[in-house]
Amino acid sequence: MSSKRILFIAHHRLDRSPGQRYRFEQVFDYLESKGLECVLANIIAEEDEYSLYQSNNIIRKLWIGIKSYKKRFQDLLNSENFDLIVIYREALPTRTTFFEKAVSKKNIPILFDFDDAIWIKDVSNVNKKISWFKDEKKIERVLPLCDHITCGNKYLAAYAKKFNENVTIIPSSVDTSLYKPLQRKSNGVIKIGWVGSHTTVKHFDSITSVFLKLKLKYKDGIEFTVIGDENYVNRKLNIKGVKWDNKKEVELFNSFDIGVMPLPNNEWTKGKCGMKGLLYMSVGIPTVMSKVGMNHEIINHGENGFLASGEDEWIQTLTNLIEDEKLRKMVGERGRKTVLDHYSKDTVKDQYYQLYNSLIKKHEKNSTTPKAH
Repeated sequence: MSSKRILFIAHHRLDRSPGQRYRFEQVFDYLESKGLECVLANIIAEEDEYSLYQSNNIIRKLWIGIKSYKKRFQDLLNSENFDLIVIYREALPTRTTFFEKAVSKKNIPILFDFDDAIWIKDVSNVNKKISWFKDEKKIERVLPLCDHITCGNKYLAAYAKKFNENVTIIPSSVDTSLYKPLQRKSNGVIKIGWVGSHTTVKHFDSITSVFLKLKLKYKDGIEFTVIGDENYVNRKLNIKGVKWDNKKEVELFNSFDIGVMPLPNNEWTKGKCGMKGLLYMSVGIPTVMSKVGMNHEIINHGENGFLASGEDEWIQTLTNLIEDEKLRKMVGERGRKTVLDHYSKDTVKDQYYQLYNSLIKKHEKNSTTPKAH
């Protein structure tokens, strides 16, 4: 039996985007072993990535946009060689839905996947000058065109069902064979860590007052690490951001004694899938997360992690963890088990396969036009 082919439409190259990896890229090998060939069609070339995340370079960004349109036209022509199209978040980062509309008129099933409240405006500072190119509400025009929707939590699913009743929740997942506890060397200093990007480091800064009070109390007994924004500087806390390194990512996570995930409570953060916290938990780090959205589903407070809201709760929770090594170890181990049981790629990979395969088979059964390869 010949293998079936799936075209994944996404912005970034393989292993460049954490979102793409934790949603579908890390199950490619499994899908391939089950006879589903996976092809990733990205639009942002490696040489363009730096320019895209700088505050100026508007002409360069417009040129990247033109190249993206050209690439999507090629993908459209090529789409007839596939049995299923999976679109992650959007085909193009502009107002247009030309690709989605054009593919929907072809004899190919479409699955749309998303893991954020992408219908809410959230533009980074570096791209504010070209934000008028975007239309967050275009998802309302795209969802009805699709055969099925997958998303990362209940909040996103409730939104999607307003426009398409065929919705399946598949949580973002961790490769627990990669993300696992390593032997830690302690120098007696408790390291509180955060991982993110230049666009989200503001969330770490949102509880700076908590960190300053802890630093005043414990002095050199604690230190803070920010990974993902190498240009970040916090002189009050003596922090210089550390560059993200894919080759050392597990080692970086394991360097923490406590992982933090502060977030504001708003409509955007309700759409978050708790990925940062899940990564901390996967390597056995005790995790403190804001009382927001899906975090409530992931964390059983005091058992496999902690939820905090407001300065007093953050200070008390972090104080308890700083002062109690046994508590850190116990909660870290339980957090790891939670990820293994519910958020490991091994717990979701067959769900992806069954859904993709069923969409292809259903289409073949209903189709009157044989597909040529």
